Amino acid sequence: MKTVKDYIRTIPDFPKKGIMFRDITTVINNAEGFQLAIDSMCDMVKDLDFDVIAAAEARGFIFGAPMAYKNHKPLVLIRKKGKLPCKTISQSYDLEYGSTEIEMHTDSFKPGAKVLIVDDLFATGGTTEAMIKLVERLGGIVEGVCVLVELVDLKGRERLKGYRLDSAVTYEGE
Repeated sequence: MKTVKDYIRTIPDFPKKGIMFRDITTVINNAEGFQLAIDSMCDMVKDLDFDVIAAAEARGFIFGAPMAYKNHKPLVLIRKKGKLPCKTISQSYDLEYGSTEIEMHTDSFKPGAKVLIVDDLFATGGTTEAMIKLVERLGGIVEGVCVLVELVDLKGRERLKGYRLDSAVTYEGE
């Protein structure tokens, strides 16, 4: 029986020498792989009590939307700065070479809402940490974080002390 990891393509030395790029397009462009990924992610969080799913632009939407549909929950979009039309709050965070900002609408959910954060990849934890800050600034309670792929060697979990993180696939020392 195939696992989600079987559908992920690894591309050595992309985008630069020494990087092992984990390509998830081979998961989403295969019906069985995509269904397995969504089912696996939903199964990982079936014990969580959450009111809403918040997903990051753009690949987080790919996984957050079907998870929201399957769980009959609303989907909150976390987008790059300047992409949302109504009143927003923003959070900056550092990238490998600089910084960026993400935003969400201030009326995305009611204070006290229990939120599940969904994304495609968890590496250093910077994006996830910024999403958590946005949710909490609006009075949300982060019940957990669910990702398709976690790159364990980058030690992102150290930034998420006290938060639950579920990963469908992990790469460690590979």
